[in-house]
Amino acid sequence: MRHTVRAVVGVAACVVVAAATVRAGCGPGVVREAGRPEIKVGLITKTETNPFFRTMRQGAQAMATAQSATLITAAGRFEGDNAGQATAVESMVRAGVKGILITPSDAAAIVPSIRKARAAGVLVIALDTPTKPQNATDALFATDNFKAGQLIGSYAKAMMRGKEAKIVTLDTAPGSSTSRIRHNGFLNGFGIPEGDPSIVCSRDTYADRTKGRIAMHSCLRQAPDLNVVYTVNEPTAFGAYAALKAAGVEKDVLLVSVDGGCVGVQAVEIGQIAATSQQYPLKMAEMGVQAVVEFAESGTKVSGYTDTGVRLITDKPAPGIESKDSFFGRQYCWD
Repeated sequence: MRHTVRAVVGVAACVVVAAATVRAGCGPGVVREAGRPEIKVGLITKTETNPFFRTMRQGAQAMATAQSATLITAAGRFEGDNAGQATAVESMVRAGVKGILITPSDAAAIVPSIRKARAAGVLVIALDTPTKPQNATDALFATDNFKAGQLIGSYAKAMMRGKEAKIVTLDTAPGSSTSRIRHNGFLNGFGIPEGDPSIVCSRDTYADRTKGRIAMHSCLRQAPDLNVVYTVNEPTAFGAYAALKAAGVEKDVLLVSVDGGCVGVQAVEIGQIAATSQQYPLKMAEMGVQAVVEFAESGTKVSGYTDTGVRLITDKPAPGIESKDSFFGRQYCWD
């Protein structure tokens, strides 16, 4: 028999009360097959609102069910909520998880909590976002985020066709390693250093649609002649597009992003986003759960970095830049 228990630890709705119990309303309480010890897997994402992390949670749940494991989930209340994630790590260790899959909100600040979990015998795998240092976790299953940024940077450079670029960068939050790596990849792909005069405005959006819109409004006031917008993810891109459209300049600005969710691919198809780097959260989550179950059953620990893949999706290909169209993107998108 299989079961999955969903517990949002220290953040919202339900909490782990003891090793095998949760408050009413948090999920079914079925046990593993007779004679087989229960395997608990923890998943801690940055937030619950971002479609990327919702998809990751769905993938982890499906694989946990297939592996007859128990899944316990938690999420920060907002992008950058390290305290919430640290509390979740501690609660999951007390709950007896064999492994924790985590997308760190603050790559460095979460490390002490991870070290304590590993010292207690828990396998810790980072998904999507590396810790700082990267070897603070046993393993990392993630997009090559530098390449994801590099792809859309190279694409944007090619599409400008020698025209003077006036670039806006909309990032996540201070302390986010994923944001920093994607940002640096974009600059590398575009062929400019940090602080280049072509960067006319930079803002942190906490990967949030509303904050993305507000940040874009601010950048439009600061640099009304901007013509390239890099966004760290698609929720931010949708907010930026809303601001551009409200200003009547959406057709004059090249907007690029990272994610490749189904809504993002549709935005590429209808011309709101010029190109997006598609990543694969289901694969990250499925591989993570499999690794924890393998560790619980055989003691085998996964290690190192596993690249889960990235593709540039656009319906307006640029010369010399490898890409796939939105039809391909729809086959592999998530929502």
